[in-house]
Amino acid sequence: MSELTQDEIIIRKGIVHILDAELGYPVFSEELLELSPDTNDFFRGLIYKIMSGDEMKKCFFDESGEQTDEMPWEEGSTASADQTQEGGLESDGQEENTMSLPQTDVYSLVKAFSEESMVEDSKKLAQALYDIMNANVTIPSADFAVVTFQVHSMMYLGLLKMNYKESYVHMTRNNEEGRNINQIIRYRSMLPSATTKLSEAVIIDLTDYSVQIIEKKYDINGSKVNYLSELYLHCHAAMSSKTKLDIVVNAVKQVNNKHYSEEPVKQLEAKRIIKEEMEETGSVSVEKVSDKLYGDVPQIKEEFDKKMEKYHMETAEVTPQSERTTKKFEKQYLKTDTGIEINIPMEQYQDADQVEFITNPDGTISVLIKNINKITTR
Repeated sequence: MSELTQDEIIIRKGIVHILDAELGYPVFSEELLELSPDTNDFFRGLIYKIMSGDEMKKCFFDESGEQTDEMPWEEGSTASADQTQEGGLESDGQEENTMSLPQTDVYSLVKAFSEESMVEDSKKLAQALYDIMNANVTIPSADFAVVTFQVHSMMYLGLLKMNYKESYVHMTRNNEEGRNINQIIRYRSMLPSATTKLSEAVIIDLTDYSVQIIEKKYDINGSKVNYLSELYLHCHAAMSSKTKLDIVVNAVKQVNNKHYSEEPVKQLEAKRIIKEEMEETGSVSVEKVSDKLYGDVPQIKEEFDKKMEKYHMETAEVTPQSERTTKKFEKQYLKTDTGIEINIPMEQYQDADQVEFITNPDGTISVLIKNINKITTR
């Protein structure tokens, strides 16, 4: 939903349950939330940041009761973009989690979900999540909001895990002499603000039951596990757009560092080509990037393509929608061995009348910045 605006999100109903592992039991609400303007804005802000970002991953419920992912790449079988080593992007080899946990068919709960029975239906969804949290102390406590909302007349169910954060608040009390005392205390159950992007949430389209999820891995039975998708929803989600783009960028960087470490202009060109792809088509074609960067050197192109094949991404189209994801491609950042740092807007980098890179006879490189009328300092 690249054109989504916050005002297009219409909150219908909501309820919040307290899932605090330290209590030893969930605290269920028996009534729906009173949706004041502030409460509406709070949930709309949270949902907007989730749905307009590039961290969301897609997965689909299967009618048989199992959850399958239609994408050929699975997060569980590949490394995240930051799990890289020199010479290649390594798979994390994540072990299958075999811990015996209470099994609840969340798909059936979602299929049976109704706004008319939202209190009881949301309790079942919350209980299923709490059972997993209670069995694994590494999963943080949270308030669990179950929200129905509309976007462009489409109905959605939001499962928002609002992890607690620690902060300090003031407290006022009277002492034995009746004198007022103001104190500062540490409070560990603070909710995120409306401007915060949640790290754990599930958005379900109630028309086709397709799922979008944002999640974090936690240590479970000795392995890092995406428990929200694998243990709660029982699905393996596709990689997010952000993760896919990071994999492409890191693969390009590794190939360039190996073969073009003495040719910085070649490395700068890689960033320009990716930026150009996004501007022209709104997405990044891995095939086109491979051809444009390495098409004239078959052995290097093959090396890059093999890195993409490890992730089943050799023909992938990566479509980022968040400005935060694409912003890093707006400038070229250079740092010389003498300590000089330069950042050049991509538009000027591509203009030979503005910037020129000159390779000198002795192998050194000069950067010529042209047509300057005024220089300011800061």
